[in-house]
Amino acid sequence: MNGLFDLSGKIACVTGASSGLGRRAALVLANAGARVVGVARRADALTEWQAESSGQTAALSYDLSDQSGLKDLARRISAPFGTPDIVVHAAGINTRQSADDVTPEGWNATMDLNLATPFFLSQQLVGSMKAKGWGRIVTFASLQTTRAFPAGLAYGASKGGIAQLTRAMAEAWSRHGINANAIGPGFFRTELTAPVFSDPERAARNAAQTCVGRNGEPEDIDGPLLFLCSPASDYVTGQVLMVDGGFTAK
Repeated sequence: MNGLFDLSGKIACVTGASSGLGRRAALVLANAGARVVGVARRADALTEWQAESSGQTAALSYDLSDQSGLKDLARRISAPFGTPDIVVHAAGINTRQSADDVTPEGWNATMDLNLATPFFLSQQLVGSMKAKGWGRIVTFASLQTTRAFPAGLAYGASKGGIAQLTRAMAEAWSRHGINANAIGPGFFRTELTAPVFSDPERAARNAAQTCVGRNGEPEDIDGPLLFLCSPASDYVTGQVLMVDGGFTAK
């Protein structure tokens, strides 16, 4: 059974690998035997991730909101170990602007990083996956994929788009052995959710809204991510797997 989750010989790329759930994802895949290329803006944080990782890793400092350079980025991602079999899109932004205060700049920055980059980078990498006849694309959805939160209009719209993007990529590419799925985390303590956890009452209220009675810990993402990136999910594609302690079930 363990072979179902073994990533030995696989090459993975994780965006947003410098912090939060992206960093956790990059660690999990490396520990499972994959050779992992981490991509993020902050070179120093990527260096820290590499020091914490086991196995073979490479780091690329790049501003993922710059779509004009994604073709070159794909080439750079493939340079250390070869073309990736797995790509995990964990980079994201939440401007936390209320509906009345959303600006075109904030809207565009959110859509570019959260929605456009996962597609266009996948588009650059999918050709080699087709040639191999196997691939995994994992995007990050959110509670706001299906729920509306205050000061989350642009972020929620981008994460709602992720659900449809995931289905559309599955329809386009799964016949070539490339499965596309998304993980929808609940409330995990990360840099992106720091404003939530800085308010203990709010954090407790969110925990109480789950079925299991607590917020997420980093290790709660390990199994679902490994499942979606490994041969264990060969017949699973176009899905959003909510890893939220049952928040969206209530």
